[in-house]
Amino acid sequence: MSKELLGALDALENDKGISKETVIDALEAALTSAYKRNYNQAQNVEVSFDEKKGNIHVYAVKTVVEDVVDPRLECSLSDALQLNRGYELGDEIKFEVTPKNFGRIAAQTAKQVIMQRVREAERTIVYNKYSKYQDELITGEIERQDDRFVYVDLGKVEAVMPKNDQMPNETYRPQDRIKVYVNRVEDATKGPQIFVSRTAPGLLKRLFEEEVPEIYDGTVEVVSIAREAGDRAKVAVRSNNEDIDPVGTTVGPRGQRVQTIVNELGGENMDIVQWTEDPAEFIANSLNPSEVVDVIFDEENERACTVIVPDYQLSLAIGKRGQNARLAAKLTGYKIDIKSESEADGLTEDVQEDSDDAIDNE
Repeated sequence: MSKELLGALDALENDKGISKETVIDALEAALTSAYKRNYNQAQNVEVSFDEKKGNIHVYAVKTVVEDVVDPRLECSLSDALQLNRGYELGDEIKFEVTPKNFGRIAAQTAKQVIMQRVREAERTIVYNKYSKYQDELITGEIERQDDRFVYVDLGKVEAVMPKNDQMPNETYRPQDRIKVYVNRVEDATKGPQIFVSRTAPGLLKRLFEEEVPEIYDGTVEVVSIAREAGDRAKVAVRSNNEDIDPVGTTVGPRGQRVQTIVNELGGENMDIVQWTEDPAEFIANSLNPSEVVDVIFDEENERACTVIVPDYQLSLAIGKRGQNARLAAKLTGYKIDIKSESEADGLTEDVQEDSDDAIDNE
């Protein structure tokens, strides 16, 4: 047993990177509990493991006292002096109490401790590996699906994709290869839990980084993304090089770059708009493909504005079920109220009439 145990400890250290000291400390603690449990002992005992020979010894630890009250925990000074003339009151003496059949219990306990340490080490390795992938794109294989999750095999670990992270226009079939965005990695009690998504805006950003070299190297920057996954998305980009058009670069020749991403996302429409420091211009760009006549900011709320569009483009600016306006608001961070030119003129006339009436009354 001793040679086998020493060999197992060496293998753990070499193959799993688990230090001998860590396992031995855990083993000694577990053997102490096992001794007390199997031999109905409650006294103060210690278990010592010999790292060179692999032998295990159990010791009862007793305190030297003048008058013994509990012989399981105490040793008289006179008895201690018979063992060694150097003992004094308060010293602790270890008496070996290793049972003859303790080897069987020790072997079983050692196996349990080693298995536990291996599981913990593997969990730590997996967690450390995949926590580095958080906010990154990774390719996996669909394993199965239930009412709560789609399960994705990432290699040595299984990830889960909750309902709200699944694309409404996609069907997930076992053995399908799929690109997913790692939302978060949790070190749960049952092992590392990896949550992935197909609906996160971050997925779209990583896809553009893969498809557009200028975005990957930082020449063109994705400033913000607004998505209604599976249907439509707006992406605001800017260039860090005045000679490069960020929108044209992102869209690619004949729209090839953006079309690749549209295909990856099952036909999700993409509006690529240019980000500018001028809020009015950025808001106007965000309502693409609608034209914008004017952007009027609310004096009482700096994050709200009214956008004036041509009458014939009102429905285009608002979009089907308000989608275009909703995505523009998410993209820019502004509350956007859209009005046609005739509506805006009517409001101006009403304001003017109220002003004239006020003057007349005076």
